[in-house]
Amino acid sequence: MSKKKRPQKIGILTAGGDCPGINAAIRGVGKTAIVKYGMEVIGLCDGFLGLINKEYITLTESSLSGILTLGGTILGTSREKPFKNNKGKKDISKPALMVEHYEQLGLDCLVCIGGNGTQKTAHLLSQEGLNVIGIPKTIDNDVWGTDITFGFDSAVNIATEAIDRLHSTANSHKRIMVIELMGHNAGWLALYSGVAGGGDVILIPEIQYNENIIKDYLLKRSRENKPYSIVVVAEGIKIPSKEKSAGNYIARRINQITGLDTRVTVLGYIQRGGTPSPMDRILASKFGATAANMIVDRDYGKMVSQKNGDITSVPLAEVAGKTRLVERNNTLLVRAKEMGTCFGI
Repeated sequence: MSKKKRPQKIGILTAGGDCPGINAAIRGVGKTAIVKYGMEVIGLCDGFLGLINKEYITLTESSLSGILTLGGTILGTSREKPFKNNKGKKDISKPALMVEHYEQLGLDCLVCIGGNGTQKTAHLLSQEGLNVIGIPKTIDNDVWGTDITFGFDSAVNIATEAIDRLHSTANSHKRIMVIELMGHNAGWLALYSGVAGGGDVILIPEIQYNENIIKDYLLKRSRENKPYSIVVVAEGIKIPSKEKSAGNYIARRINQITGLDTRVTVLGYIQRGGTPSPMDRILASKFGATAANMIVDRDYGKMVSQKNGDITSVPLAEVAGKTRLVERNNTLLVRAKEMGTCFGI
């Protein structure tokens, strides 16, 4: 009599910054794996630290119930980079421990939910011999290889609402209002929420702005009896090294070079918290379910992605170390310029 094959056992971890939709993705992976395929599922705690320290929880169908709408991550997260020590140099001790614990736990695959750094680490782990599948998440929308990440839509909604609210106070006081949004390297969030919120000036990291162009633009609006302006700034735009906040710097410079009353709002971590939007819940669920199907097909070493509206996958080797940036010919950017939005160029 043939020996019955044991069900596949998978681990899920969430790493990097939190964002809306992570729990929906965990649920998508776990419920599909359990309900459709009868897999065993564990959740590793606090990102890659969970595999390093062998700290985990068992995920069941009932434990995954009710988490679809929750913000944050039920597994916890960290920014642990296991292939580097605290001095930024290559470390081989932690990866070796992760491989050992992966084998001790009897895992058939590790699902890594995270942004650019997480996908890079996932690729490195696949090179160590682990079966790995990546799921992209970030409010920055800057993971290479996918048209969109979950978390982005929720953040755009939050940032747009904040800009909407600034319109009324800016108009009441006849001021320039500067709002600083997240985005260290990529300006997707500032671009989309800036356009959605009717921002007059939008500054993103990919475009080197000219202060004189911004000054002329704002003064022209003032002369045309447009009583206020909204300036949307990504935190990663180029500013002097001694400065700590892009928003504060731009607000101060606008006041200095135009003489117009200027105030600043730094939205901060509010952009990352709270319940995910319906679109992020749907995208995260599709990504998670697709990851479970890929495990059954043994389609490892890849990241789930969306391309031209279709859910697909790309090799982690192609994703690792790359960032998806806003290009000058981006359709939304070009159309916004045609409507009179200033990008400082």
